[in-house]
Formats: sequence, structure tokens, C-alpha cells
Amino acid sequence: MKAIILARVSTKEQQEEGYSIPAQVRRLTEYAQKKQLTVYKTFQITESSCLDTRKEFEKVIALIRYSKESIALITDTVDRLQRSFRESVILEEFRKSGKLELHFFRENLILDQNSNSNNLIRWDMGVMFARSYVLQLSDNVKRSIEQKLRNGEWIGKAPIGYINTADEGGKKSIIPDPERARYITEIFEMYATGNYSMSIIGQKMKKLGLTNNSKSHKPVSTSQIDWILKNPFYYGQMRVKGNFYQHHYAPLISLYLFNKAREVKKNWHKKPFQYAAKPAIFRSIIKCAECGCMITPEIKKGKYAYYSCSNYHKVHKKRIYVKEEELLKPIYEVLKSIQIPNNILEWLTKELKRIHENKSLFHRENLKKLQKDYDILEDRISKMYDDKLDGLISEELYQKKLKEYKEKQRDILIQIEDHTKADENFYLTAPKILNLANRALEIFESSEVKEKRALINLLLQNPLLSGRKLLFSLRSPFYMIAKCGQNKNWLPG
Repeated sequence: MKAIILARVSTKEQQEEGYSIPAQVRRLTEYAQKKQLTVYKTFQITESSCLDTRKEFEKVIALIRYSKESIALITDTVDRLQRSFRESVILEEFRKSGKLELHFFRENLILDQNSNSNNLIRWDMGVMFARSYVLQLSDNVKRSIEQKLRNGEWIGKAPIGYINTADEGGKKSIIPDPERARYITEIFEMYATGNYSMSIIGQKMKKLGLTNNSKSHKPVSTSQIDWILKNPFYYGQMRVKGNFYQHHYAPLISLYLFNKAREVKKNWHKKPFQYAAKPAIFRSIIKCAECGCMITPEIKKGKYAYYSCSNYHKVHKKRIYVKEEELLKPIYEVLKSIQIPNNILEWLTKELKRIHENKSLFHRENLKKLQKDYDILEDRISKMYDDKLDGLISEELYQKKLKEYKEKQRDILIQIEDHTKADENFYLTAPKILNLANRALEIFESSEVKEKRALINLLLQNPLLSGRKLLFSLRSPFYMIAKCGQNKNWLPG
């Protein structure tokens, strides 16, 4: 009878533990000679028997299926051939039809068309023990992964912007990529402004040389930019199957920046359309006071802008055109009205600094309380894990409370970030607004159309065109600045 030898190992480590393929082939060849079997094909396989698709095993099955003669399949042990009953169905079909004899060397078991129930049960028992080993191994791996995640250790390949490393003792870790980490930060900073699409950011990163891994020359795609912007790993958390775990690696961005970019992404579809035509200062800014339609520009002779109602609702019988210069007159008056005398500006800046010092104490006290609350939750999680190991609480209760505590910790981290940013921005933002108000006229006159539009959007609220007159109100705090500017004495009393 012709014979097929099947020698298999799942991993390279198994070769070092006495399961090496050459050793198996040698034993099985000697066995075939003793049984007077003619070996005409030897399969040396390095693949797991637990995979959904076993390409090499399928080749063995195909060879048996299309053979016109009976085949003896020789393998070292049952678990070298299979570790589930999935393969038993087809092997049993071949055995019953007389196309296949199964020879398991170590079990001293031969199965053919006429095998009795005892031998068949021995085969089933061998498969069952092999399957039990796989299931136990799977449970151990899952527990090991879960424990690593709870310890803040990542279990796979480092995300773009990080690299996997190992120290002299073989302990693995993840560190920021010295060449690519700065690009990740820049991606978040660019997107958080709301001025760049993922496609444009991808093009810039391609020019800068950002690749999808440290060894590849392939630039990051738009979909990878999207993945980066959604990945919480960069601010300090690992997301695995919908669960979040705090990691101990160096973050590349703050939670504040991550949330800011996420907010931009959420509102991206609401961003105004970018027109390819010659830019106009008031395009898509002013609405008609009578019908609510948008006031649109028309460019005459390539440089003069005239504005009129689009009349989408067919309310107006006649279109009224207003020159851009006429609409700019009240804008210039507003810009002059919010100018602050230098001596008042200096006094206000000092006063803001004094207020900031008082607020800093409040922020520090709040941050201490938040950090204390976070540490209490961390201590509870640690004690609760010990209780689970000791069997004092169930796995279900542990998972429920863990999710609850982790969500509270995430909320605390967001509050800490918000307090920190508020403390930093209070003294930075207020003087900037005052300086902007003081220099608004100068900036407006020297700016391009894009910058002028941005400044008008910052200043004006609900601008409407009634006939030829531009109606609007000022946004806070510019309204108060303009109101104070109407008085010669900025600080009456």
C-alpha cells in the first residue's frame, strides 16, 4: 500500500522540544518500512492545526480524494494530524469507503475500514484531549492578554508614530518613534484647526516622508490619517474590543487636542463650501433681511464686487445691487470703535493678571481634588481585582464595576485636562482679544480676502442686508469694548 507521511509542528519552539520535523520524518519512515508501506509523498508542515484554513492539510486531503488506490496516512500522534473534530468528518468518510488507513505512531493505533469501536473511541479520545489542550491554551492566552492590558501593556504592533523595542533582558516596550512621532502631533494640530481635510493632511505628510511603518517606504493613506485621528492610544488609552485601558507609554498628544480634533471631525460636513471663483469678502456671510436668502456677489470687469439677494424664494420683483465698498463702510466704523487707548489697554492687562492669580488658586485646589478622586478609583480597581482572584466576587460583577470605574476615571481625566487648559488659556486669551480689538483696523486693512472674512466672522453676529443698509450686532466681548469706547471716560466712577 502507498503511504503518505505527515510531519507537523505549530511553531519553531516545538522543533526545539523534540517535535522537530526531521525527527518525525525519520521515525515515521522507519515505521513505514516495518509495516511494508511504500512512502511516495512526505508532507513537512509548519502551521497550526487550529487555523480555519489549513492549506497544507488540504493538499493532503486532495491527494487522498483523487487517488485511485487506498492510502495509508502516517503521523506521529493524533494531535499532529488534528486538534478538533472538524477534520474527523472527512477522514471518517475516507476510512469507511476504504480509501484511507490512519496510522498514529505513538498511540500504536491503526484505523481502517474494519476497525472496531474500541479503536474508534481511542481516536475520538485522542482528538478530545488534543482539543482540550487547545482550549486551555486559548484560555491562558486570553488571561495573559487581559492581564497585560490591565498592566498598561500593548499586546501588538506599535501604532504609527511609535516603535516596538526590547531591552538587554528581552523585556519589550513601546517608545515614540524619533523620526515619525512629531508628524502624528502635527496631524492632530492641523486637523484641530478645522482648516485642513484628511486628504490635504495626507498629501502634506507624504511630502514630509511619513510612512505607514518604520521599515516601509509606503506613504500613509487618507484612511490611515482617519485611523490616527480616532486612535486614543496617542493621548494615553488603549482601545481593545470596545474597552479602554490606560497605558504607561509616553503620549504624543493631550486629551484636549484629541477631543478638539474629534469635535472638528464631527462637524466637518457643516463647514462652508470653498468657492473656486474670485474670492469676495462677504460671500456666504450676509443674508437678506426681507426673505432670508443668501446675499451673493457678482464680479464685474474681473475686480468689482456687487452684492444682491439670490431671490431663491422669488420674493423680490427687482434685484438691488450694492457695491462692496458700501458694505465695508460700517465695518471700518466698527473697527475704529473697538480701538482701546494704550493706557487703558495696559491697565486692563495688569488687572487681568491679578484676577488670573486669584483664579489659579481655585484651579490648583480643584486639580488636587480630581487627582485624589482618580487615585481612589484606581485603588478600588486594584482591590476589586484581588477579590475576583480570591473568588469573593464574580467575573460578571467585576467586569460591570470595572467598566463603571474606568468611565469615571475617563471623565476625571477630561476634567483635569479642561481645568489645566482653562487655567493656561485664561490669561493668554483675554489679552489676545484686547490686542486684537486694538489692532483690528490695522490688521483688516493689510489682510487678504481670506483673513478679512475670518475677522468679519469673528466680529459680526447675524449680518443682514436691508435694501442697501448692512444691519448687524457685535459678538461678545467686542460689543462691550465698543460700548465702553463710546464713553470718553472708560472707567466712570
